[in-house]
Amino acid sequence: MSLSQSNLRGALLSLAAFGIYATHDVVVKYLGSSYAPFQLIFFAGLLSFPLVTILLMSDKTDGNLIPKHPWWTALRTICAVLTGLGGFYAFSHLPLAQCYAIFFSMPLIITMLAIPILGEKVGIRRGIAVVVGLAGVIIVLRPGDLELELGHAAALAAATTGALAAVIVRKIGSDERSVVLMLYPMVANFLLMGAALPFVYHPMPIFHFGFLALMACLGLTGGLLSIAAYKTAPAIIVAPMQYSQIIWAIFYGWLFFDERIDFWTAVGTGVIIASGVYIVLRERTPRVSGHTPVLETRSRFETPTFPRISLMGRLLDRRRQVE
Repeated sequence: MSLSQSNLRGALLSLAAFGIYATHDVVVKYLGSSYAPFQLIFFAGLLSFPLVTILLMSDKTDGNLIPKHPWWTALRTICAVLTGLGGFYAFSHLPLAQCYAIFFSMPLIITMLAIPILGEKVGIRRGIAVVVGLAGVIIVLRPGDLELELGHAAALAAATTGALAAVIVRKIGSDERSVVLMLYPMVANFLLMGAALPFVYHPMPIFHFGFLALMACLGLTGGLLSIAAYKTAPAIIVAPMQYSQIIWAIFYGWLFFDERIDFWTAVGTGVIIASGVYIVLRERTPRVSGHTPVLETRSRFETPTFPRISLMGRLLDRRRQVE
């Protein structure tokens, strides 16, 4: 396969993955109008557990499940749980386009957090890109004009905790087994959401359980397609494809929820996307970034239906090396 064909295939795989992720988020939004995030996360995680466990069992490397960096692992686990809660709540209460616009700020937040945690040096150009991107978030939120809701705070919190979890993976990922980094958030989601379930539970008809199963399948399929994309083409080709989700958000929002994207949300989203793409391009410049946190963390935030893409990719790589 030629380089151009490989790049095209990787881009198409990534576009398909993010289209599937957007469909996953539509199901979250649909169910979120009837059920609390705690209940959705509990059952979505429960239905996803067998699928992900089968993949986890493929890790044949020697070791145990005791983390080598317990405090960092604990913080990442907390961040993963909060990201799932914030993300599910935001999708349930905000228009899809606004959710994605805020979530697209993750690469910007990752870049900022990489300075104190990874010792990343951010030059003036990337620094300006971060400031411009955050200005895009302010344009989307329009404080004083747009009536801000708890959903906006939840989306911002999810973007921040998702970014922190991503940077922690970059910090300790070379020492910790992928199984450890994936399993602890899954167990924490199961235990914590299960503890909250008696206080928020509403009976679910069988076809809603079918939607939860669909969420699990979509999360798994999207994750596997993303991994295939990153193995087919360079991250510089694949990573920007995440921004195609805004097209799906506009279409799905119009089709299923009678949503319309307003002018300032479109402008702010464009600013955020432009700054995010610039940072991705800048991190591929030699000697600019030693850690490349945005590219290596694969951008899509971790959900209860599928763990972080970079971790699953590492796990599958190790499986092939053992074989």
